[in-house]
Amino acid sequence: MVMNKNDLLKTPIEHIDIKAFDARPIMKAYARTAFQARNLATAADIYSRMLADPDCMIILTLAGSLFSAGLKQVVVDMIEHRMVDAIVSTGAIMVDQDFFEALGFRHYRGSPFVNDMTLSELAIDRIYDTFIDEDQLRVCDMTIAKIADALPPRPYSSREFIHAMGRHLEAEGLKSPSSVVLSAYQQGVPIFVPAFSDSSAGFGLVYHQWHRKNTHVTIDSVRDFRELTEIKLAAKETGILMIGGGVPKNFTQDVVVATDILGEQKPVHKYAIQLTVADERDGGLSGSTLKEACSWGKVDLEYEQMVFGEATLTFPLLISDAYHRGTWKERNAARLSDLFMPETTTKA
Repeated sequence: MVMNKNDLLKTPIEHIDIKAFDARPIMKAYARTAFQARNLATAADIYSRMLADPDCMIILTLAGSLFSAGLKQVVVDMIEHRMVDAIVSTGAIMVDQDFFEALGFRHYRGSPFVNDMTLSELAIDRIYDTFIDEDQLRVCDMTIAKIADALPPRPYSSREFIHAMGRHLEAEGLKSPSSVVLSAYQQGVPIFVPAFSDSSAGFGLVYHQWHRKNTHVTIDSVRDFRELTEIKLAAKETGILMIGGGVPKNFTQDVVVATDILGEQKPVHKYAIQLTVADERDGGLSGSTLKEACSWGKVDLEYEQMVFGEATLTFPLLISDAYHRGTWKERNAARLSDLFMPETTTKA
């Protein structure tokens, strides 16, 4: 049977709504068990401590194909309910997945047991068991180029550019039920993408620079690092919730060392949770434990927990538990984006 594109792009991925179920009972049960179930329950208690600490600014780091897998609404709800104050992410999550869907496109249920040559011929990209339309991704690329074209030509932090993306969505109208980029823009939650060009944004910015030659936008990753360091300097305490590892994880942990380099006496991250499936035995960054990070002077060990489990299973349970505990209701919106206002960008 010959498959066509419409046959394969038929059933959209649906995003998990952590408000629709109460994970508190299962988390209480997990606390009385062992292995990763008990570790997840411990992480839930630590996250609730973060939310209850009036001095703590919470930084969420994201790596992996999370939003394409149905976890976008989890992060939207965290933003809308004051459960996170800043986000550090890979570019693919924010551009190829969130911004892509905000433009009206979808990710689709697929299978890893397909002929990938056939997918390539049909311009369908595969993310394990999820499909995405390559032709629609090109629209996302060109929208990024359009936003860059509307900005004054100078270096920008990724936070500034993503702020412009949020402004674009607000002006043009959201074409999906929700968007992390738009919610973060409206709620004053800064989003940093240290490797911004390693995504659909990179293609759009290459197109922009190619046609603008010496009068173009650039992304300044050092400015990203400096701005996140400014958040650490402004906060009395910080807690980090890390989904996966990679650049977002290291970037966020390194701001503690950056404050020391600047001669400022700031505490290490007081709270730290990592949800991961990575192996620490090869010395790789994504698998390095929080205890290892302590040796670098990045995190405290009193409130830290590694959870070795895949994020589509662990992350919704963790956030549903916190949502239904309701500790977030007593938190004020930090609006850390206001640290960097007024923006000097023109309207995109």
